[in-house]
Amino acid sequence: MSEQVTAITAQDFAEIRWKGHWIWVPEEKIEIVGRMPGMEEPDNKKLESHGLLRKTFSLQKVPVRAPARITADSRYALYVNGQEAFRGPIRSQPKRLYYDMLDLAPYLKPGENVIAVYVKYYGTVKSFWMPATANSTLGRTGVLAFEADLGDAGWLVSDGTWKARKSDAWSGEGNATGNGPIAGGVPVEVLDARKLPAGWRNSGFDDSTWGNTQVIPAVHINGYGHTQPPTDPYGPMYPRPIAKLEGDRMHLASVTVELVQGAVDTTSGSPARRVRASLSMPATATIQTNSLPVKLTIPTGAYARLVIDMGHIVAGSVQLDVSAPEGTTFDLCYVEDPLSGGAPVMFGPHAGSRYVARGEQDRHQVFDMNGFRYAYMIVHGTAGEVTLNDIAVQEYHYPWQAGASFVCSDASLNQIYQAGIRTVQLNSWDAFMDCPTREQRAWVGDSVVHQMVHLATNTDWRLAWHYLTLGNSPRSDGILPMSVAGDIEASGGMTIPDWSLHWVHGVYNLYRFTGNQETVLTLMPTVARVLRWYAPYQTKVGVLKDVTEWNLVDWSSLITDDESAILTALWARGLQEFAEIAGWLGEQASQKWAEVLYAKTKTGFEKFWDEARGTYVNNAKGGVRQKTVNQLAGAAAIVSGLAPQDRWQRIIETITDPQKVVVRTWMSFGGTPEQLRKRMQNQMMGIYEPDWNVDSEIVSAEPFMSYVVHDAVAQAGLAARLPELYQRWSSFLVNGYDTIGEDWKHGTHVHGWSCTPTKDMVFYTLGVMPAEPGYTKARIAPRLGPLEWARGSVPTPHGLITVSATRDGVTVDSPVPVVVELPGKPVRELPAGKHDVR
Repeated sequence: MSEQVTAITAQDFAEIRWKGHWIWVPEEKIEIVGRMPGMEEPDNKKLESHGLLRKTFSLQKVPVRAPARITADSRYALYVNGQEAFRGPIRSQPKRLYYDMLDLAPYLKPGENVIAVYVKYYGTVKSFWMPATANSTLGRTGVLAFEADLGDAGWLVSDGTWKARKSDAWSGEGNATGNGPIAGGVPVEVLDARKLPAGWRNSGFDDSTWGNTQVIPAVHINGYGHTQPPTDPYGPMYPRPIAKLEGDRMHLASVTVELVQGAVDTTSGSPARRVRASLSMPATATIQTNSLPVKLTIPTGAYARLVIDMGHIVAGSVQLDVSAPEGTTFDLCYVEDPLSGGAPVMFGPHAGSRYVARGEQDRHQVFDMNGFRYAYMIVHGTAGEVTLNDIAVQEYHYPWQAGASFVCSDASLNQIYQAGIRTVQLNSWDAFMDCPTREQRAWVGDSVVHQMVHLATNTDWRLAWHYLTLGNSPRSDGILPMSVAGDIEASGGMTIPDWSLHWVHGVYNLYRFTGNQETVLTLMPTVARVLRWYAPYQTKVGVLKDVTEWNLVDWSSLITDDESAILTALWARGLQEFAEIAGWLGEQASQKWAEVLYAKTKTGFEKFWDEARGTYVNNAKGGVRQKTVNQLAGAAAIVSGLAPQDRWQRIIETITDPQKVVVRTWMSFGGTPEQLRKRMQNQMMGIYEPDWNVDSEIVSAEPFMSYVVHDAVAQAGLAARLPELYQRWSSFLVNGYDTIGEDWKHGTHVHGWSCTPTKDMVFYTLGVMPAEPGYTKARIAPRLGPLEWARGSVPTPHGLITVSATRDGVTVDSPVPVVVELPGKPVRELPAGKHDVR
C-alpha cells in the first residue's frame, strides 16, 4: 500500500524566523539608502522589474514529503523541473504579506533537479497590489524567499548560491499610456521573447553566465541586518489561508481571420489602442473557422487581424502558441463585446498584451490574468507564413468543492443558479473582485454577495471568511477603504462609507454561519469603529444627515442628500447586528451602546414614511419629506427592523408592483464620451434630475442591492414570491453569455455582486439557514411559490443538509437538529437525522 501523505501546513515550519533569505537579481544592486523609519525618499521612484531565479540540486532519492514555503514582492510563478507548481502570493496589505505552502515531492526526481522562479515586481500601484513603504533596502524592488525540507538531503533555501538574471524581455510600454482611474490598475504585458532565454525553467539549461543572487538585509533602526523573514516592511508573514487556485483550460469557439492592406500604427505602446486603431482599416480577405491551427500568409505591406470568440466569458492567463519569423508582433486586446471603430470610450478597451516572437519555441503564457470573451489580435512586423497553433486561457479561480447543489422544477431558474456560481467563480481569485474584465479590485461592499453565494454553494468557506480579514484595514478615522489591497487603499482617499456596512453584514454572516467566537472577536473592534464613524451624523431625532464622501448605495437612481432614509436604515441594520453579536459574546456595554443608538434611530425614522404610497421615501430635505422613492428605502427599513412589522407586507406589495417600478440609473455608461463625461460631472456637482414620475413611480434596485430587496421579501413572510422575481436575471443569459451582468442596462457581463438569486434559491426557496449560530441548529422553511419541487444539499460546518421539498411536504437529512417551518403548519423541532414531514 502507498504511504499516506499528510497535507503541508504552517506546523511544518516550526520556527518564526525562516531558514531561507531574501534574495534578488545581481544586476539590480540594492544600495543602502539612509532615511528615517517609515519615510520614503521623494526621488525613490519604484520601477517595474522582472527576475529569473534558479537553483540546481541533486537528490539520491525523493522524500515522501517535501514541505516548502515561498513568498515574493510582488508576485511569483514557481516551476520545479519545468513544471508549474504554484503562483502567489495572494493580495494583501504590504505589512500583512502571505506565504504559500506546497509539497515539492510530486515534482522531484532522483538525480538533478531545478527550482526556477519568475518574480515580477510591479513598482507602481495596481488594482490588486500596493507597494510597501521601504526601509533602507527592502521594499524598494523585488525580492524572493524560499525554503524546503528535503528530508535526509536537508533544507533547500534561498541564499547567495542561487543563479539569477534580471530580464529586459518585459517592457512597461503597455502601461505607459494611461487607461484612466477605473481600468488603469490592471497590468498590460509586453514581452519580447527574443530577449527571454528559451527553456530557462528546465533542468539542463545552462545558467553558467548568470550571476549569483544578492542577499538583501533589512536595514533600519533595530533591523539588525536580518536577511531572513520576518522583517520590515512585510510584517510577521502569514500562511496562506485559502486554497490554491485552479481551473480548466478554455478553448476558442471560433476565429475570424482578415487580411488588411497597410501598416499598423505603432505610435501607441498600448496593445489595445493599436488594435482599436486598426479597426478603421477595411479587410481585403476574410475567413472563419472554429478550429486551430490557422495558417496565415501575410503579403508585404499588409497585416493580419483576427477576432477570437471564446463563446462566453473566460478569465485567467492567456496561452499563445505560434510559429512565426523572429520579430513578428502579436498585439492582443481583450474585451467582453465585439469592438467597433471610433474614438475610445471611458472604460475601454484597455486590457491586452503583446508578444514578439523569437522565431522558435514560441509558446508563452501571459503572467497576469485577464477576463474576456473576444480577443482581437493583429499580427504585423513580418511578411510570409505565420501559424496560430493555439490560443487558450488557463483559468485560475477559487475551487468549488463538491457536494452542494440546488435544482428545481423550473429550468430557467436552474440556469440562473448555475450562472451565478460561474459568475462568482470568475470573480473569486485570491480575493472577491468586482469583475475580471475591467478592474479586478477587491471592493469591500460588492463582496458580501460573493460571500453569501460561497456560503450557499461551496463547501469550502475559507475565501468567504478571508474577505473579512482582507477588508479589515480601516482608515485612521475608522471607516474602511471602498477597495482594499490595491491602488484605492494606497491612495488613502475618498471611500464609499456604506460599503463598510456591507462588510459589517459579512461579519454578521460569519457569526451566524460558523459561531466562531475567536474570529468574530478579532473583527468586532473594526465593526464598532465603522458604526461609530456614522454617529456624528445622527440628528437629534435619530436619522443620518449630510453624511460625507461617496454614498453610492447602488447604481440605481436614488438621492441621499440631507436626511437619508436608506443610509439610516443600512446603519441601523449594522447596529442591530452588532448588538446581537455583542450580546452573544457577553459584551453588555457594547450591546447597550448599539441598542441606545438604534432605538433613537427607530423613533426618528418615521419621518420618511409616506402613508399614501405605502412605503418610505428616499430622503428629507430641509425637514420636508421628498417625493423620490427607490425600492431600497422600504426594503432597508424592513431588514433593519425600523419599519413596524404590520407594514412589511404592504411595503413589499408596493415596491414590487410591476405597474409602478421603473429602471433608472444616474450613471449609464452608454452614449458618447462627451455624454458620459456630462453625466459624471452632474454627479460630481450633485445635480440629479429625475426623468420618471416621482409621484407614482418607484425606482428598481439594480442587481447588487436586490439582495437587500430579496432579504426584505423573505423577512416579510413573502419568500414564495421570490421565484417569480428571480426570472428577471434571465435577461443576462443571451447571445452565448452564461454569466450575470453588472446592471440591468449597462456594465460588464460578469459582475459577482449581481448574483443574489443563486444564494436566495438555497436560503429562501429551498429554505435552509442557520437557526442558531454555527448551524448548531438549522431552519428548514421551503417556500416554493410557483415551483412544483426543489431539492438540494446545503453546506454547514457539520456536513451537508439535504432537503427535498414538494408542495406536499419536505424530506430532510441533517447532521444537526432542525426547525421545520411549512406554510400554514405548526413549527416542528426535530433531532439530527432523516425526516419526512408532510
